[in-house]
Amino acid sequence: MSRTLRPTVAIGRTLVLPGTLLILIARFGHVHLLSLAGTVIWVIGCAALIVRLRPPESEAVRVSPPVRGRWVPVNSPADRVPSHGVHGYGQTYAIDLVHHPDAGRDWAGVHAWPPARRPASFPGFGRPVLAPADGVVVRVRDRGRDHWSRDSPLGVAYLLVEGMVREIFGPGRLLGNHVVIELEGGVYAALAHLRRGSVRVTAGQRVTAGERIAECGNSGNSSEPHVHFQLMDGPNILTASGVPFRFDRFEVDGRTAEGVPGGRRPFTVSSQVSEPSQVSEPSQVSESSPASDRPDQG
Repeated sequence: MSRTLRPTVAIGRTLVLPGTLLILIARFGHVHLLSLAGTVIWVIGCAALIVRLRPPESEAVRVSPPVRGRWVPVNSPADRVPSHGVHGYGQTYAIDLVHHPDAGRDWAGVHAWPPARRPASFPGFGRPVLAPADGVVVRVRDRGRDHWSRDSPLGVAYLLVEGMVREIFGPGRLLGNHVVIELEGGVYAALAHLRRGSVRVTAGQRVTAGERIAECGNSGNSSEPHVHFQLMDGPNILTASGVPFRFDRFEVDGRTAEGVPGGRRPFTVSSQVSEPSQVSEPSQVSESSPASDRPDQG
């Protein structure tokens, strides 16, 4: 899809809510013309929702992992593209990172009991989130609440419905608390589902690779505390296309690797990592693609 048509489709997706409101107002006010206008707007918005926005081809950008410690990659572009099932909102190459320090057991995205848990009961809640490269902060959202988990069968069902409602109100509701950073070369990094009140940076502030900018939380369309990370070709999440990335250094099974972690294979990032460099070809580390991914929905 052309770059000129993409914003048109993306903006069209925002018409679902105003169309619905016009229909409701017209119904209670018995204004037939207004009802017709609302129906047309609603149909256009729904049609835009099903249009597949494919990003243009681009090379992978080398960045530092935005976390430290032991993490599990979920919904990774090493396993499938688009990683979250959609190209919209710049999520084509997005990845979810779940902190899982317990090497004695495998991480599971869905638990039979309890139906929901407080975010503070998860080891990832409050973990530092770091800038993936040098850049300038262009957007900050920090007021969304950290809700209870949606990692039970009942919770997952609720998350699916909740996600559809959130999408009506725009991508900000899906990402929850988030930070967008402009990197070199017209690339933008988005880090989402951050802990309420934890963001340490402001719009216009310059940050360096590895600098602490926030904490891992459970805001937005999230089943459990985790860090959602993606690169985009623009600052507006509604109209941006996803850009592939590769992490400059991490460890898998005791071996140093570079690329994109995947296959739900736990990886570790030490406190010392190399600085991001120039754009280069993608490299991926993955063995298999999980059948059912969590913790958020695209």
